[in-house]
Amino acid sequence: MANRQLPVETPDPVERMLFDDPAEAVERLVALYDRASGFLLDRFLKTLEGQPPRARYRAFYPEVRMVVPSHTKTDSRLSFGHVAVPGVYATSITRPDLFRGYLTEQIGLLMKNHGIGVHVGESETPMPVHFAVATKSDLNVPQEGVLNFSLRDVFDVPDLNTMNDDIVNGTGGTNPDGSQPLAPFTAQRVDYSLARLSHYTATLPEHFQNFVLFTNYQFYVDEFEAFARRVLADPGSGYTAFIAPGNQILERPEDVIATGAKTPQMPAYHLKRPDGDGITLVNIGVGPSNAKTATDHIAVLRPHAWLMVGHCAGLRNSQSLGDFVLAHAYLREDHVLDDDLPVWVPIPALAEVQVALQEAVAEVTRLDGYDLKAIMRTGTVATIDNRNWELRDQSGPVQRLSQSRAVALDMESATIAANGFRFRVPYGTLLCVSDKPLHGELKLPGMATDFYRTQVANHLMIGIRAMEKLRATPLERIHSRKLRSFNETAFL
Repeated sequence: MANRQLPVETPDPVERMLFDDPAEAVERLVALYDRASGFLLDRFLKTLEGQPPRARYRAFYPEVRMVVPSHTKTDSRLSFGHVAVPGVYATSITRPDLFRGYLTEQIGLLMKNHGIGVHVGESETPMPVHFAVATKSDLNVPQEGVLNFSLRDVFDVPDLNTMNDDIVNGTGGTNPDGSQPLAPFTAQRVDYSLARLSHYTATLPEHFQNFVLFTNYQFYVDEFEAFARRVLADPGSGYTAFIAPGNQILERPEDVIATGAKTPQMPAYHLKRPDGDGITLVNIGVGPSNAKTATDHIAVLRPHAWLMVGHCAGLRNSQSLGDFVLAHAYLREDHVLDDDLPVWVPIPALAEVQVALQEAVAEVTRLDGYDLKAIMRTGTVATIDNRNWELRDQSGPVQRLSQSRAVALDMESATIAANGFRFRVPYGTLLCVSDKPLHGELKLPGMATDFYRTQVANHLMIGIRAMEKLRATPLERIHSRKLRSFNETAFL
């Protein structure tokens, strides 16, 4: 078969349609996506049944396209929902059912701010069979060599040329047809991350909420589950379900989570609200590589904020175990993002996030003003890629830590903040001091004080309260202009 050129079979072509109603435009996207993925799924199932492929099967992602004929004066306070110069703008779309609310909002803003409609049709980007099949949880695409024909001879497979981060990194140009990117991610890039999220977190992408907490300690997971059970018992809380790895759904506080299944690399837990504005907690474990992996993929869901709430090493002798550190700057020695975001790029603190975190600390600890300084430092957090940095020559690292005015050190926070900056996702960091290696207080059994244990218990609640404050903040204030570049995509 490899030596025989197969004819190409595709769904019948469809005409591009112009819409001036965002909901109708999204419905058309859903119909076109279902049509393309259904075509590929049907042909794939027939090949699994033993039917010899009679053609090369190809279907295309749907597309949103907008033509801006002239310069439009838009509200200078807006950070998204408009384009700066006239031209043709387009993006391929995947899973419009999953992104229905996001797409309706973004398309609606374009229509409002420019006073024009959008065109919906088929893109020129083929849909890989792997991603069409991924929507069916009971199916898997066999590895090359298992079937009696070459998969890539019959179906399109993922293409790295359309699955990169050139748009968000600011290194990409125009689309292949000459149009400008309308969204920060292409359809294939989104599909890639949706598949990875299911793999790494053992939960479906549709369970992820708009506010995401990251942690590096299992204790926070236990506290999050306990909090979820409490609010599920309160009909007025607004929370309706708790999702555990394996897509286990708890809707009542007495529901049981099954144990014994293999733990995923970065298990995720979701406290859901009907509007998607609940809270997701991801235990990313230790290290900048995991932090980058998790945020690389969660970014395609376009969350409204993500925060790191984990443990750190305190670098000042005046700090105590259990003290909090609110990061307002980052010393990046994690290195995992150096090729995507050079270290000379500043990672600014975001005022809305900083205020929400500080107010949450004050509310939970019942301390304020000068008294709050006794348990919390605001300063630079250093993130490194060597967990046993203490065993190396101290002169170089300690000098850099001192010159940077760092007050805490961990292995994840700067990575999460830097990727938030890169992907235009508002970010923040609140850490809890768990050891002081420069001052002889290492992580050893029995060293935790009562104060430390109380503060760790408070820590997760502070993160949750901060997210609830951000949820009450207008969206345009959270996604501020400071995260947007010169030539920015219209979609958030």
